[in-house]
Amino acid sequence: MTTTNVVANVIIMKQVVRKGVREIIVEEVPDPLVPAHHVLVRPVASLISSGTETASIHTGSIASQVSQSRVRMVLDVMKLEGPAATVRETRAKLRDEYAVLGYSGAGIVSEKHHTISDIHLGDRVAYGGEGTGHAESIVTGRNLVARIPDGVSFEHAAFATLGAIALNGVRTAQVGVGDRVAIIGLGLVGQLTVQLARVQGAQVIAIDLRLPRVRLALESGADYGIGGGPSLSSQVAAVTEGKGADVVIVCAASKSSEPSLAALEICRDRGRIVVVGAVALEFPWYQAYLKEIQVFMARAYGPGSYDSAYEKQAVDYPFAYVRWTENRNMEEVLRLIACGRLKLDPLISHRFPLDRAAEAYAQIMDPEAESLAVILQYSDTGGLPRRKTSVPPLATERQEKRRAPDRGAAREIGIALVGPGVLSKWAHVPALKKIPNTRLVAIYSSSGARGKSVAARYHCDYCTTEFDRILEDPGIHVVLITSRNQFHAPQALQAIRAGKDVFVEKPMAISEAQCRDLVSAVNQTGRVLTVGFNRRFSPFYIPFKELLSSRNAPAVVHCRVNSPGISGSYWMANPEIGGAILGEACHFVDLMSWMLASEPTHVNAYTLPSTMKDPVGPNNMVASFLFADGSIGNLTYSTIGSKTSQGELVEAYQQDLGISSQNFRRLSINGRISKTTSSWLPKKGYERQLAAFIEAVRNGTSPEVTVVDGVRASIACIRALESAKLGTARTIDLQEFLLA
Repeated sequence: MTTTNVVANVIIMKQVVRKGVREIIVEEVPDPLVPAHHVLVRPVASLISSGTETASIHTGSIASQVSQSRVRMVLDVMKLEGPAATVRETRAKLRDEYAVLGYSGAGIVSEKHHTISDIHLGDRVAYGGEGTGHAESIVTGRNLVARIPDGVSFEHAAFATLGAIALNGVRTAQVGVGDRVAIIGLGLVGQLTVQLARVQGAQVIAIDLRLPRVRLALESGADYGIGGGPSLSSQVAAVTEGKGADVVIVCAASKSSEPSLAALEICRDRGRIVVVGAVALEFPWYQAYLKEIQVFMARAYGPGSYDSAYEKQAVDYPFAYVRWTENRNMEEVLRLIACGRLKLDPLISHRFPLDRAAEAYAQIMDPEAESLAVILQYSDTGGLPRRKTSVPPLATERQEKRRAPDRGAAREIGIALVGPGVLSKWAHVPALKKIPNTRLVAIYSSSGARGKSVAARYHCDYCTTEFDRILEDPGIHVVLITSRNQFHAPQALQAIRAGKDVFVEKPMAISEAQCRDLVSAVNQTGRVLTVGFNRRFSPFYIPFKELLSSRNAPAVVHCRVNSPGISGSYWMANPEIGGAILGEACHFVDLMSWMLASEPTHVNAYTLPSTMKDPVGPNNMVASFLFADGSIGNLTYSTIGSKTSQGELVEAYQQDLGISSQNFRRLSINGRISKTTSSWLPKKGYERQLAAFIEAVRNGTSPEVTVVDGVRASIACIRALESAKLGTARTIDLQEFLLA
């Protein structure tokens, strides 16, 4: 073994975060890395959105602001995870967890990924994107930055994102020359909407309960200003010849339905209502029916918003078919600023340096302050290198293959958590805390703020956005990988090759090539790798294995799973990164093979049509497996069921015996003697599996769940998806695959 000492430099930055649900702080966090199709911008100015950002900050009693739906959600989680875990995680969320605020600013490009060719270092750009935040460095996708025209200041360019939201509302409203457009809610987006509607040639009626905002709108070009109240309908009628507004754009932010009711009241027959702000929608059916009102929702900055292919992978929409995307809307706002069509200086009420962000938020949330646009200012560094801080020397170990780690049972095992998501906080970390002589040393996260929050909560030595940092740390013996599915295999492979033992959540791999690489790496290094198939360790599944082991004939197994949460825009629903079948159904392929102690040899599967996008067709499968001992297993996986339906039901049958388990809570054994075991708290096996894994690491022995088990589950799911696509049964030959 050779050891080379190197001094690592951790790049840090200051970032505004909400701590818990009340406190605004400026925290030092690791700098972000730049993924494919993204750029890193050094902001010079960023804009606080008085509506969206402050809506998540609670100043009064939290209990008084919690909706019934939130209470129901907490109670539902409590039923699934138990009261102690629910209270623990709810308390952390309310008091300690960091949330990034902000999504609109301007600065200088200081880094870019090589996949981007049309943006250059040193370019002045406006940026947007959910989660970009107020920070000394921000990373965002190519389609969420727009070059700043000459003559436009950074402060003015910082309005591009909010301006694009307003512009998308105007476009959705299809405002034409001469249209009477009423705008309800004259916050920052409302004020920008007033000016953009005027640019379109509309007659603008500006409406707000705050008279200073009405006066500001009039100064910005509104034709009429109304203070709202009971006489709103008559006042609008007076300036529209009794006909009402052609279009009503609702820019208010309110938990009340009053803005939407007011919009219906003042809109003309067959008029249009466009909702831009976050308001409760309530339209009396009869009144809306008589007027034949059309209601439109304006989504964020325009086409492309919330589309990960557009925002994260830089897949643009064809210009000829989608003229105004969110990026082109940002560019148009900047063009209008450059030619003087938008008046922005009157909208800026306060400016604060980044370090005084807490004061800035206090100012914008003070109803007496009448603040509107609040600018955070940064040093104009011209894209100079970021600040670095030295950390203690690290040792890079190049280790030969060995059967046991060079540490005794009494030695402390250092662990790095990769991808600190919900599962790791609810299951893995609490389980690790119960294992003697283990310590969570470091957190790796692509988000510096999230990593810092988790590291502080669990008293880790450090957090990092650089994966190599934990691989080079000799104090880390185990890498616990709970990141998104597409990163599991690459991160596990790097960790094994760096001499670390690995616990990787399922799926271990989402392709055959990844399976082969991991098997090869484990064989070459002798490192311990296990996969998070926790059901093997649950007291509600262990009896299956024990009882089925005594049989002398094939068995029948059925697994029925209902996961309605894996749908829509949820990342796990994406078939390109495994979807629900590789990502979740692999649990049950492993479970059947383990409880039967037999290899799956064939699979015949069907899914809902592949053309279905929501729910995703291939995520809904019925698959029949044949096992080497003649047993048969059926897997029914659905994402279209009700959330009130049972989550999972597993049944096994052999001669004179039936076994069933539901949701980690109920086990029924029906044979010559029947027995039922139940528990109010789910017992999912995380603690037992992690304890067994750590024991294997200490002893250098093979874990109960091996890399081969991970391969089997992934390959069987891949074959099932192939079967559904091709319409024919597929062979599963694990030995042939491993020897290939």
